[in-house]
Amino acid sequence: MPARRKQPMRVLVSGASGFIGRELVRQLRDDGHDVRELVRRQPRTDSEINWAPTARILDSSVIDGTDAVINLSGASLGRLPWTAAYKREILDSRVQTTQALAEAMAMASRPPAVFLSASAVGIYGDRPGERLTEESPRGPGFLGDVVEQWELSAQIRPAKTRLVTFRTGLVLGGGGSLAPVLGLTRAGLGSRLGTGGDIWPWIGLYDEAAAIRHLLTSELEGPVNLAGPTAAPSDRITRHVAKRMHRPYALTVPSPVIGLLLREAGHELLLSSQHAIVDKLVDDGFRFRHETAEAAIDAFLDD
Repeated sequence: MPARRKQPMRVLVSGASGFIGRELVRQLRDDGHDVRELVRRQPRTDSEINWAPTARILDSSVIDGTDAVINLSGASLGRLPWTAAYKREILDSRVQTTQALAEAMAMASRPPAVFLSASAVGIYGDRPGERLTEESPRGPGFLGDVVEQWELSAQIRPAKTRLVTFRTGLVLGGGGSLAPVLGLTRAGLGSRLGTGGDIWPWIGLYDEAAAIRHLLTSELEGPVNLAGPTAAPSDRITRHVAKRMHRPYALTVPSPVIGLLLREAGHELLLSSQHAIVDKLVDDGFRFRHETAEAAIDAFLDD
């Protein structure tokens, strides 16, 4: 759904070079917005601004004149294995960047009207048979701990800045958490994972970015689930990927094997069932371009 604001906004984006960030920046610029990108290297264009999020350093003057800040920063969950050191990076990369942005907003002479900060459905944990709304309590597990701290770190933004923590699931596209599945399928090892019945909270890459754009001009606050409108078990997703890539799909990887090989990451990423309900987003007027997982898969494999 196109953004509802008629006049262009100045939008500051962290994580703009990532899988979701690149698509979001493209859509924002297509809408006519002035997008500034926070980078950790030397800026290469006038739209890039250097910052040091791990040191929580961002000049508050960067925030002045900005209408909205969108935070997409965070180490990839799809990088395996989750060693103790990498788990710390997963947490720190989210909390430190969010705190740096929120603190800079608090010190700005004119804070932004909107702060959209990434979050994840991992806060719910493994919840088979449940319909998970934004009011559902957090579940157990490492990701539940990470997301809870991540969302809390955004709360220190100025009180007048509308805050949305958008809880994203599995984004169906050519990267992100689906990348390991794509790699195995491409190698002819497309497989059912566990029973194949776990509900994966998928969303198409286009709709992920479009939903974030929608939230720029919405009046919604607090957590908002970003997932597809129709539930899909993991077997339906992995099977369709294999079908579209013209690769075999004859294997099953039992749950104990996934747990043995990937340990905590296997259970939380591949074997968790999370039926995230998106009524809050839909009732606010958002309309999905891809309403089934198959349509979202077709969209990126047809590119």
